[in-house]
Amino acid sequence: MLNVVIIPTYNEKENIELLIKAIAKLPVPFDVLIIDDNSPDGTAAVVKKLMPSFPNVHLIERPGKLGLGTAYRAGFKWSLERGYSFIYEMDADFSHNPEDLVRLFNACDRDGADVAIGSRYISGVNVVNWPLSRVLMSYFASVYVRMITRMKIMDATAGFICYRKEVIESIRPYRIRSKGYCFQIEMKFTAFKLGYKIVEIPIIFTDRRLGTSKMSGGIFNEALWGVLRMKIMSWFSRYRKNS
Repeated sequence: MLNVVIIPTYNEKENIELLIKAIAKLPVPFDVLIIDDNSPDGTAAVVKKLMPSFPNVHLIERPGKLGLGTAYRAGFKWSLERGYSFIYEMDADFSHNPEDLVRLFNACDRDGADVAIGSRYISGVNVVNWPLSRVLMSYFASVYVRMITRMKIMDATAGFICYRKEVIESIRPYRIRSKGYCFQIEMKFTAFKLGYKIVEIPIIFTDRRLGTSKMSGGIFNEALWGVLRMKIMSWFSRYRKNS
C-alpha cells in the first residue's frame, strides 16, 4: 500500500464512520490512520468497531488534547516506519471532499509534485458555509504568510495535503516547533526552503455539517506570531534535503 491518510480526531463520532467508508470506496487504495485525542464522545470506540471490516484502518489513541502538530508528528513517524510512499493530511469533518484525495495522489504520483495542497484560494475563494468574517480571516492569514515568507502558496494554512515520504524525511517534523495550525504553515515553509516542488490543486472547502468546529481566533493569533518566529529562525538555519 502506497498511501496513508492521517486524520486527527477529537469528538468526531458523527463523521468518522461515514468518512472511513467514503475513503474505502475510492478508485485508488488508501490506508487510514486515525489519531484520536481521547474524544469524550467515543470516536475511538467507533473506529475500533469498524477496524475488523476495514483492515486498512489503523488507530493511535492518545491520553488527551495534545495539539494538531503533535498528532501529525506522531502520524508521520508511524507512516515512515511502515514505508508509505505518499502521506496525506485531512480533516475528519468532511470539509475536505474524500474524492479529492485521488486528485492529490495524481498530482504527486503522475505529475511529479513533491507536495500537493488542496487549495481553497488558488482559483478564487472556494469556501462554502463559512461566515464572511471567517473567510476574510483565513484568506488574509494566507496573504500575511506570503508577505512574510515570500512563498507563492495561495492557501498557506491549508490542512489537506499530500507529501512524498522523502519530503517528510527531509523536513524531520520533530524539529517543527509549532503545535497548532501554524504547524501547517511551518511544514510548507520548510518544504519550500528545501526546494521541493509544491503545487496547489483547487478544491471546494465545505464547512462541517455535523459536530462542532475547533476553530477560534486564538488559533490565528498563534499563527500570526508563529510565522514571524519561523521566518526569523530561518535566517539562522541550514536547509538540506535528506540524502
